Amino acid sequence: MASCRVPLVLLACGSFNPITNQHMRLFELARDHMHSTGRFEVVGGIVSPVSDGYGKQGLVPAKHRISMAKLALQSSNWVTVDEWESQQPDWTETVVTMRYKTHLLYGLKTATFGKSRLRSVNRFLESPTTLKRKYSGKISKYSSLKAQNTKLTRPFPQLKLLCGADFLSSFKIPGLWLDDHVEELVQRFGLVCVSRGSLQPERAVHESDTLFRHRRNVFLVREWVRNETSATEIRRALRRDQSVKYLIPDSVIEYIHQHELYTEDSERRNEGTALRPLIKQAHQPIKSLDD
Repeated sequence: MASCRVPLVLLACGSFNPITNQHMRLFELARDHMHSTGRFEVVGGIVSPVSDGYGKQGLVPAKHRISMAKLALQSSNWVTVDEWESQQPDWTETVVTMRYKTHLLYGLKTATFGKSRLRSVNRFLESPTTLKRKYSGKISKYSSLKAQNTKLTRPFPQLKLLCGADFLSSFKIPGLWLDDHVEELVQRFGLVCVSRGSLQPERAVHESDTLFRHRRNVFLVREWVRNETSATEIRRALRRDQSVKYLIPDSVIEYIHQHELYTEDSERRNEGTALRPLIKQAHQPIKSLDD
């Protein structure tokens, strides 16, 4: 029965430099797959662009990436943009972003279902304020709680990380990930990974002891209608004054031209700079939000 399904929120972290139609397709593909398992009901999706502190070459300022993502998602009634990660002064580890959103979802000290948990859900959906408007229809089934003053019988919502197959491959890059972060991502939260081009997420799971150990919490989604659009190729086409129509929304194209983004000069931004994860995780312990 649908009432026994676990409510699920999908969170996608990344540069979104710029956001593409393929980024948005990931959410649709993942939702269909998770519904098909018979175990989950996807109640929302969140795009969380990385902060400027990431240090990736060609990364335009977060304010532009946030604006473009919001424009692109205007037609979605269930996926929205969260600005918290992008507003941090330093790059934020993916697992820390997951912890942060989970704390908002559950509340710090809520032990049982009830009005306090309803407030926790509402607080999560109000961060940012557009979330509540986007998700209000999906969580309407919780609204009867106030009138009935009874405990919820449905499972409480879960948060899982949505990613492409290239994300799994990044676990192999020396110094990019901490082992305990990978462990926490797949054990505590779980991954919903959509295939991309010739990349084989199944092989990545097979070759990683951590991913294999928690393979039941790694959901692999096959994309049969292949779309290999990448933000890198989008930026290259824009630098060369070539058309990107039908690869990204028209509203995003208009914004890019209006603000003169993705030029030869912008592609040199952070040139020669090491990615912040390689520096930060090599020299600085990560403070847990659970502390």
